[in-house]
Amino acid sequence: MHISTKLSVRLAAVAAVAALALTGCTTASQDGGGESSGGASQPAAFDPTTVAKDDALIALLPAALKEKATLTVGSDTSYEPAEFLDKDGQTPIGYDVDFAKAIAATLGKTAEVQTADFSGILPKLGTVYDMGLSSFTVTQERSKAVNFISYFNAGVLWAVQKGNPKGITMDNLCGKKVGVQTGTVQEDPDVKDRSAACVAAGQPAIEIISLKNQTEVTTRLVGGTIDAMSADSPITRNAMAKTNGQLETLGDVYDSAEQGIAIAKADTEFAGVIEKVMNKLIDDGSYMKILEKWNNTEGAVTQAVLNPAPKN
Repeated sequence: MHISTKLSVRLAAVAAVAALALTGCTTASQDGGGESSGGASQPAAFDPTTVAKDDALIALLPAALKEKATLTVGSDTSYEPAEFLDKDGQTPIGYDVDFAKAIAATLGKTAEVQTADFSGILPKLGTVYDMGLSSFTVTQERSKAVNFISYFNAGVLWAVQKGNPKGITMDNLCGKKVGVQTGTVQEDPDVKDRSAACVAAGQPAIEIISLKNQTEVTTRLVGGTIDAMSADSPITRNAMAKTNGQLETLGDVYDSAEQGIAIAKADTEFAGVIEKVMNKLIDDGSYMKILEKWNNTEGAVTQAVLNPAPKN
């Protein structure tokens, strides 16, 4: 599974963020396989008019944003069920997309969710995007460059082909081909560190297959051209469901961490408003209704927090 600020401060942050985007990522967290939006029917489209406009929160917006009719949101729409494209191949859907719509509706606006490469979202916060909503794991490195509002919990969960025909375990990954989405925490530091440990122990490195879209990773695993994949827990579970029993989990969920809505580092005033908006959506039940719709209530939080202490 977005961030930036006003130009002078913003440009300094962008350089730092550019490096970030290429290393650690959300659990970036994203979904599986060529099944992206095919297969089972999707939940009914979210209706932003069910969310009440809040004039008190609108009054807190920075002047530049008060005048905007639309909030522009960057999202890597290949990460089902968090953010992905509907069957038309163009319309973003998923629980993160619904959150974006609910946030915008609360502020008397509409959300324009734009498809973007995961690693390119953070550097464009505050210039191209008002927000980033793309399952970004809150990490120490990212938190130095952007503001985060925590809104969801997810851990890391691995998957292999059904029946585990290659006999993969979490203890015999050295020399195996492991698929990850580019820029995620699964890629770096998790699998990268595991590979380094293999080499240090005199064993072959893990062959890390880093792909731009999570759907590509899942498709490769189903086809058997990689041995295992690592992704955020909601994404792995969804991939299993959408590939009709062709995958199974490997091991248990670990390294559960908060995911955050990303806002440009200099846009602290706006970030504070988004924190209040998310807590309003939690309190009035809209938040849980969205997660229930996408069968992901187990990742729910009871409070959104601006710039929570990152776990790593």
